[in-house]
Amino acid sequence: MRLKVFVSLLLFLVSACGGGGKDKGEVSRTGSRPVAVTHPDFGDADPHPWSGRTPKSYAVHGLDVSRWQSSIDWATAREAGISFVFIKATEGVEEIDPMFQEHWQNAGRAGIPRAGYHFYYFCAPAEAQAKWFIANVPREAGGLPHVLDMEWNPYSPTCTLRPDGAVVRAEAKTFLDILERHFGQRPILYTSVDFWEDTDIGKLYGTRFWLRSVADHPSKRFPGAQWDFWQYTGTGLVPGVSGKVDINVFHGSQQAWKSYPN
Repeated sequence: MRLKVFVSLLLFLVSACGGGGKDKGEVSRTGSRPVAVTHPDFGDADPHPWSGRTPKSYAVHGLDVSRWQSSIDWATAREAGISFVFIKATEGVEEIDPMFQEHWQNAGRAGIPRAGYHFYYFCAPAEAQAKWFIANVPREAGGLPHVLDMEWNPYSPTCTLRPDGAVVRAEAKTFLDILERHFGQRPILYTSVDFWEDTDIGKLYGTRFWLRSVADHPSKRFPGAQWDFWQYTGTGLVPGVSGKVDINVFHGSQQAWKSYPN
């Protein structure tokens, strides 16, 4: 028993000291949201030779999943270091991801904080898309903010519109406002480098951003951007997940994570 206590104390001290330098924009709050494993080191089927601040230096890591991850052992993933997950829920005004309910329920049972995300369709009104998301995603206290995923989709068989930045920002604001009124939290907006540059979506001040940057740190690809999450790979290898998966980091310490998004 004394040995177990000593080892637990040693592990606590190591985790409290680990993890690289702090970004200028890094969140610093305190609270009670659980952290699975501090600074996990996952595999990657196509690893990037990172320089400067690396994904591993961030304390809190998580996944985003959809129909492409057909079955996940969430308890194993959590034990390996997964502290949150964003789950695709809806797209446009009529599509529901067929794995949403299974991922949502099973991640919840494993105690992993989760949120749903909506893939935006530029050929349908923002209000209708927001209502579709609301109709299909539970409203639960204490969850993560939900997500609006906005990116160009040149492979869509039904809609390849690319509205100008002003239109995109107005539609995003409409969607975010509706979800905030319903769920009580301002949603996060996910986007990619090209979409950010084409639309000036970063001008939506007061918006939390989740940024995709698989070839460099967000500070290099999104200069001046304030972000909460960074998707750093689409080819991650995580225990409990069959095949490749997107992995993300939270832009803050483990203490900040415990009360996020407050």
